[in-house]
Amino acid sequence: MLTQESPPAAPSAPLPAAEPRVLLRRVSPEGVATLVGAAGGALGLVWVLYERVLPFSGVLGFWLCWYVAFLALYAAMAALQWDKREVRHRVTTVAFVTGGALTLVIVLGQVFYVLHAMIGTLEQIGLATLLSVPLGVAAALFLAEVGGALARPVRIIVEAMTALPDIIAGLFIYALFILTLGLHKSGLAASLALTVTMLPIITRASEVVLRLVPGTLREAAYALGSSQRRTVWNVVLPTARSGLTTAVVLGMARGIGETAPVLIVSGVTKELNYNPLQGPQVSLPLFIWNYAHIEAVTNNYVARGFGAGFVLVLMVLVLFAIARWLGGKAPGELSRRQRRRLARERARA
Repeated sequence: MLTQESPPAAPSAPLPAAEPRVLLRRVSPEGVATLVGAAGGALGLVWVLYERVLPFSGVLGFWLCWYVAFLALYAAMAALQWDKREVRHRVTTVAFVTGGALTLVIVLGQVFYVLHAMIGTLEQIGLATLLSVPLGVAAALFLAEVGGALARPVRIIVEAMTALPDIIAGLFIYALFILTLGLHKSGLAASLALTVTMLPIITRASEVVLRLVPGTLREAAYALGSSQRRTVWNVVLPTARSGLTTAVVLGMARGIGETAPVLIVSGVTKELNYNPLQGPQVSLPLFIWNYAHIEAVTNNYVARGFGAGFVLVLMVLVLFAIARWLGGKAPGELSRRQRRRLARERARA
């Protein structure tokens, strides 16, 4: 008997892999309205906070609030590790470092707008210092060390120049060098005007400093057979070096921020001029005066004027720091090179 065999069962197909379930949540129109209303309320709260409640507004107020919040958060985290004194020290350090970095960024942002005025200021005050310091120190040496019948007229002239208005220096240079000799308006003319302004300040301050040098030092030098010229050069001037540097700093402080003398003789330009001997050359005080009074038609021009003032203050600080570093050593204090030379001489001996 034949039996019909059932066909072999087909191999079962592999089960499909389980697909990840995606949960879709639909937001009802009421939920969307709720979210939009919350966002609008938050924006409204921020607007009220920065425009009506706080004394400052706009982007500056926003970043200032975040900066204060950052300091508060840093203080809270520091309080978990250190005592109160260490927390105050660290928070103060962070505040000064971040504030200095922010100030540096602001200054660098303004440098591109006032670069031509910075070059003019540096060149003009450099030439004025180069001309006024030798003349002023020489006049002070004459008044303090030489004297004689001409000392009184020289002192009267110096005191009279100190009391003159600054614009007289500009008018003097304009009348003598521009109208009479035919010199054009330039950075050199501005430097001459600043020289007239700085000269009496340096002379009077240097004379006071030279008179403070003890007379026993001069007597000791004369007793050793030194002449007056060598005594002044090797004894008096090195002893009064720090005070003379202060006198130079005072003269630079008088000249670097002057606007009236350079307004008449330097000319106004918006171009970068590296040559102070030819063509108009603007300085930072003149740039500030021009943008704050003449071209103050928008807030951007006024902001540039204030930025130039801030750059001027920093330049003055840097120049004064350099001047004090050059002449800040006490009388008789040796420099590194002099100490190395003495050490080599002692080693040879």
